[in-house]
Amino acid sequence: MTTLTFRPAAALAGSVAVPPDKSLTHRAFLLAAISDRAVTVHNPLDSEDTYATLHAVRVMGAEVQGTVSSDRVVITGRGVRGLTPPPVIDCMNAGTLMRLAAGIVVGQIGDVTVLDGDTSLRGRPMRRIVDPLRAMGAELEPTAEGTSPLAVRMGLPLRGVTHDLPVASAQVKSCVLLAGLNAVGETWVREPVRSRDHTERMLEAAGVTVLRHGDMVGVRGPVASLSLPDIRVPGDFSSAAFAIVAGVLRGDPEVRVTGVNLNPHRIGLLGVLTRMGADVRIEPGPDVAGEPAGDIVVRRAGTLHATTVTADEVPSMVDELPLVGLLGALAAGVTTVSGAAELRVKESDRIATVVALLRAVGATADEREDGFVVTGARSLPGGHVQSDHDHRLAMLGAIAGLVSDGGVTVHGFEASAVSYPGFADDMAGLGAEIA
Repeated sequence: MTTLTFRPAAALAGSVAVPPDKSLTHRAFLLAAISDRAVTVHNPLDSEDTYATLHAVRVMGAEVQGTVSSDRVVITGRGVRGLTPPPVIDCMNAGTLMRLAAGIVVGQIGDVTVLDGDTSLRGRPMRRIVDPLRAMGAELEPTAEGTSPLAVRMGLPLRGVTHDLPVASAQVKSCVLLAGLNAVGETWVREPVRSRDHTERMLEAAGVTVLRHGDMVGVRGPVASLSLPDIRVPGDFSSAAFAIVAGVLRGDPEVRVTGVNLNPHRIGLLGVLTRMGADVRIEPGPDVAGEPAGDIVVRRAGTLHATTVTADEVPSMVDELPLVGLLGALAAGVTTVSGAAELRVKESDRIATVVALLRAVGATADEREDGFVVTGARSLPGGHVQSDHDHRLAMLGAIAGLVSDGGVTVHGFEASAVSYPGFADDMAGLGAEIA
């Protein structure tokens, strides 16, 4: 276990280029594998999750040149129905991989493949993808608890459906749309609130017609082929969020995060920061991989004001909600997050673990069934926290240490490598003192 102590920082300044976008790296690898051409993915994210996806692509039959630690990966796809999944695909800790791969493998020709993962992934719900895929004619068998290992029978005829998502989820939406590529007729997904649209944008870039009508998005199948263009992956906003919040609380004169994905369905945190009184500036750059990108510049705010995050905002900032809890702990008033029950089934129960972490560093925080409530104070004493094997909790503890009075020791900091292996080094580059 790795233990690091993040000491109080009087000021943070400088520029940081955060890791490439994890969501886009996953999708680029998977769509390249079912393309009819060799696709070069420049600047992929080097992380445990994306390693799992690239490995899965390879064992399903796509030719892969390079690794996630390379500047580029070349994937020669096998076409929409040309993959040959093995008896078992190890998804490790990558929930995105498991859910999106399910939508792809149901349309392949073969017998049965089992999507499995580590202990954490085996605890995450899979019925949310099983039910719509079964409605399309697929056969999938999760555990009695509705989790993985998930057995998938391939080669069955699929038909288009209209699926109403009970909770907005980009992963479930993507799974259903990917299955729709091999289904007869139109496949539609209706969302209660718009979620991230990375899959739709990438499908369109690959030549697939994406259907839109009101609150629904769909595809018409079967699709004969896709031709994903070469992609350069921009910075991951969810990773950038930690440097952004650190800059809002300690940036002097400023913290700049460069080349970040600015997908409007991904950057809800920026709107929350603005209404809390933060000094945030966006400097747009050229689009990357069909997605807007640019720099984000933040400076130390004066007094932050408490806010309320409601269910309609959650899909655009679900991974950043733990940081809202930290901001609320240092804002004037009571900050409330609701409509975020999805946090209960992340790498950890992020409602329970975020509240526990905030309390451990001296904040006043309480759980709610679908969120949490944090009462602001002028300072945080600091303390010791556990990552609970959750990468975002490890980094949340680190930022808490930088803005605390006495520092925070994070036990299990190695969890940060899931999405941001160089996080501690980047914080040190901004002026953080780490022991």
